[in-house]
Amino acid sequence: MAKSPTPSAHDADRPGPLYLTWDDISAATRALAEQVAAAGAPQAVVGIVRGGMIPAVWLAHRLGIRDVRTVEVTRTTSDGINAAKTALPTARNPASLGDLTGLDVLLVDDIAGSGATLAHTADMLRDLGPTRVRTAVLAVNRANWTQGPEPHREIDHIASLTDTWIVFPWEEKHER
Repeated sequence: MAKSPTPSAHDADRPGPLYLTWDDISAATRALAEQVAAAGAPQAVVGIVRGGMIPAVWLAHRLGIRDVRTVEVTRTTSDGINAAKTALPTARNPASLGDLTGLDVLLVDDIAGSGATLAHTADMLRDLGPTRVRTAVLAVNRANWTQGPEPHREIDHIASLTDTWIVFPWEEKHER
């Protein structure tokens, strides 16, 4: 994984963000695909918009899955580092998921902070009648984890654990 820059004086007691590269994402999706395949390939992959879409598509390609769907569920109030969170995750247009009855579904997001967005979305999927819902993330930020004592008990497939904010390559701001 990419190096983290030195923390600023403002966040001296908190590690600085970790900036991932596209090579990091490729390695993480490869590791996740191996984990998922070992437990049996799903029939559909659902990516949580926005951050989960790129890893969902990469995983679907690596697993040979053509049924890729999206759902928008948000918890942060902005895109900034250590952005504030809403009390509960908010779903928009859950009908976009379509019929999941009887399917083995893999739910994908880029990161689990508290774990609330992933848990909320997994429950939403279970209400749509799939035979199985599994979860996968590129990373878990243990500094924000609130869903129980151990992320591996709540999330089926995790590529890495961290204790800091992660900035993914698709989040970087570029000068124009």
